[in-house]
Amino acid sequence: MPKINRPRRGSLAYSPRKRAKSPIPKYQSWPHYDGVPVLQGFAGYKVGMTHVIMVDDHKNSPTEGKEIMVPVTVIEIPSMKVAAIRAYSKDTYGKHALTEVWADQLDTVLGRRITLPKDYDKETAQKKFSDAVAAGTVAEIYAVSYTQPAIISGVPKKVPDLMEIKVGGGDINKQWEFAKGLLGKEVSLNNVIQTGAYADITAITTGKGTQGAVKRWGIALRKRKHSVGGKERHLGTLGPWNPHHVRWQVPQMGQLGFQQRTEFNKRILRISENASEITPAGGFLHYGVLKSPYVLVKGSVPGPVKRLVRIRPAMRLGEHIVRMPTLQFVSVQSKQG
Repeated sequence: MPKINRPRRGSLAYSPRKRAKSPIPKYQSWPHYDGVPVLQGFAGYKVGMTHVIMVDDHKNSPTEGKEIMVPVTVIEIPSMKVAAIRAYSKDTYGKHALTEVWADQLDTVLGRRITLPKDYDKETAQKKFSDAVAAGTVAEIYAVSYTQPAIISGVPKKVPDLMEIKVGGGDINKQWEFAKGLLGKEVSLNNVIQTGAYADITAITTGKGTQGAVKRWGIALRKRKHSVGGKERHLGTLGPWNPHHVRWQVPQMGQLGFQQRTEFNKRILRISENASEITPAGGFLHYGVLKSPYVLVKGSVPGPVKRLVRIRPAMRLGEHIVRMPTLQFVSVQSKQG
């Protein structure tokens, strides 16, 4: 009898597939950048999808120079505020928080997310930070930033989402001077990335709760003869007799979705402050009317509507020329059906 062989069902990547600890994604790495110091990230809220008609400007594409229809995701991007600047040192065991400087004035609504510092001496903190930079013990500088969901209508909450964004470019001294100028101020996506560039989009995917092995891993349904008693969606085997335990590679039921995922190399097609030009008649489904600046990202992005989405300049792209996309038409037709 010939040997029966087939590839395993489902990818073992991202195992164990358990729920994310927080709806706010976390970045472990940032793109290398040598220019003038900049913030290397931003965040917004997913609104929904529509489509645009644009001129295909990809070289050697079969439709180069012609009009094509492209699906796009709309992300609302109200300005973010920088609450603090944090310094990290590095050794063989990784990064360690060294010191930080907080802004003088912080929004009172931020106190619903964290405990705001009281009787805080900013000058002493800045001196400690400067001494650490001068001593060469600072390896990386991050801006502790937060969103402003209270100024948008589509997300029914006021409590900000807090996250760290790396300050890149130049040496540590230049980064420190740049970061001091941001403390307590608002920043926009235009300070991070430009239209036509490529970005990495990270979000927590739509949670689907506990699911069986058929939906979770894509295993085949059992045959009629082997599924007596309604067991056609059960696993055929839990593994061999030896090793005498169930291996982690065996597809089993468990959590599906609500896991952090990153879409690499998504093109930014438009960054605009005129929200009325993109809002369809009746507003977006499950979101409503846009009131803040927005960004159009080519293709789909992870997560459901209203999910926090983080944007970072592309890490895996290499050298490329930023081309300004030519949008001929943006659909604002009602999504109500």
